[in-house]
Order: sequence, then structure tokens, then C-alpha cells
Amino acid sequence: MIYYLIGIVGLVFLDQLTKIQIENNFFIGDSLAIIQDFFHITYVQNRGIAFGIFQGKINLISVFTVIAIIGIIYYFIKTFKKSSFLEKLAYMLIISGAVGNMIDRIFRGYVVDMIDFRGIWSFVFNMADVYINIGVAVILLDMFIKAKKDLKEKK
Repeated sequence: MIYYLIGIVGLVFLDQLTKIQIENNFFIGDSLAIIQDFFHITYVQNRGIAFGIFQGKINLISVFTVIAIIGIIYYFIKTFKKSSFLEKLAYMLIISGAVGNMIDRIFRGYVVDMIDFRGIWSFVFNMADVYINIGVAVILLDMFIKAKKDLKEKK
């Protein structure tokens, strides 16, 4: 368990470090083209949740986020011993992302976003969002692997 806790702390640190760098080196709306018209670093303050919904509801979002994080951590600890490596990895990523964005909401009043793939979609996001999405993908992968294994065992 200690390695996963260290992983969570490390990922949250990396998320916060990227956000601090953006805030210290960009003005809101500034954009730096890494690959012109495809990948940019763009400083955006998201005062809502995923894809900017629930704008201005920071208190409600913060309460929900804290409750969700507590629930996920409780589940992670309770099922840790019987969880697969992929499940542990997934929950480590999801907890890291949720905590990273919660820190923003509590201490900044908004979430710092900066990853801007203009050629793919119009949403700007951050490292914490990446962690959460990869975590969900890993859970789905783990479920697929387990389902496939169960099918083989039933034959």
C-alpha cells in the first residue's frame, strides 16, 4: 500500500507543479503553440467541473468532490488486498486526479487547465484530468480482462 500512497503524493505534486508553472508564467488566455493548430499550452481557469459544466458552483462541487474522494479512498483501502494490480493502479490515478483538482478548488477557487489539443476537441484540461481518464480506462481494461478470463473458465 505504501508504494501506491507514494504514487498518489508524487502524482498530486506533479499536477500542482504544472499548475504553479502555468500560473507563474502565463496570463489567463495566453497560449503557447507546441505543434501549431494541434497542441498548445493555454492557461484557462475552470470554475466548474468536467468540460466547464456547473460554472460558479464551486462550493457544491467542492463538497461533492470531498465526499467522492473519501468514498474512493475507503473503497481502495477496503478492497486493496484482493484487488488486481490494474485496479490498484487505476484507483491510484483516480484518487491523484481528484485530489489535485480538489486542491485547486479549495485553495484557488478554480481549477487550472492548460493542455489544449485544438485539432481534436475544444476542451482544455490538466494533468489531474489525465490521471482520472487514464484511471477509468484502466478500470475498464481490467474489467474486460476479468470478463474474458471468466468466459474461458466457464467453457
